[in-house]
Amino acid sequence: MRVKAGIFYLAIGILALVPGCKGTEGSVRQHEALLFGATYMTRNNPYFDVLGQGIEEVVEANGDILLTRDPLQDQNKQNEQIQELIDEGICMLFLNPVDWEAVQPALDACKEAGVAVINVDTVVKDRDSVISIIETDNYQAGQLCAQDMMKRKKSADIVILDNPIQTSITYRSRGFTDAIAGNDNYRVVYRHAAAGEIEVASKVMEEVLRKDINFDVILGGNDPTALGALAALQQARKEEGVLIYGIDGSPDFKAILDMGYVTGTSAQSPKSIGRVAAETAYRYLAGEPVDQYISLPSTLITRDNLKNYEIDGWQ
Repeated sequence: MRVKAGIFYLAIGILALVPGCKGTEGSVRQHEALLFGATYMTRNNPYFDVLGQGIEEVVEANGDILLTRDPLQDQNKQNEQIQELIDEGICMLFLNPVDWEAVQPALDACKEAGVAVINVDTVVKDRDSVISIIETDNYQAGQLCAQDMMKRKKSADIVILDNPIQTSITYRSRGFTDAIAGNDNYRVVYRHAAAGEIEVASKVMEEVLRKDINFDVILGGNDPTALGALAALQQARKEEGVLIYGIDGSPDFKAILDMGYVTGTSAQSPKSIGRVAAETAYRYLAGEPVDQYISLPSTLITRDNLKNYEIDGWQ
């Protein structure tokens, strides 16, 4: 088994400082593969599959092992799964929390066990509980959608479908609303949590239509949310004239964008987030300094520049 030299020598020195890096019977690892854990709020969104691939490629290239868990948007389940990963003997956890605040018991468990945490994609409330945060500039992502909307419309009535327990979506919404703040021509007429999932967003949008709220712009907290809203509008045959924005730059959204049914998406690179997260983990385990916060830029994709991007893949 090939193991990176810097990690190999951890058995002699640095592993003594990382209590979570232990063998299955509690002895300090000598010459065996390191065990990493990863948990994402859901695997129902392909975004997290790609992010996970970015982590896994780096871990496997170093001859180590990644254990992955899916809590299915249930924070209690995620906390339980994290404890299970700790019991398995992981030395590092890659964490994408379901709920930025209710994940705290799991963070406390990691601290007690000596398991370091890399926080990916959406920030936990207690930043002191993690060694590094890697995410897209979510505030910028929201701003880009608002700026494009204002170029297209002199005034607008806007529906925002967000998810308050997910900080990434919260910052996207804030970036959008800050960009239109002070301009009475742009009004947020309805706002509701949509869990970041197609099915939930579709049901929320159906409720908006039943309320007979006038709107001509939708901001989805991510691409699945925006596509769920589109599905409800198409079912009701009310999509005409509505600008729809997502955030992710997913292949599904870009395909629909190419057909002209949606307006734009602020793109992320989940594989880059995963790769940077894993590289940061190895630097930390090697005793090197790491950045406490790493923000990757977002880029707006519309039909005007779609030709510059691969429709079938992520950025």
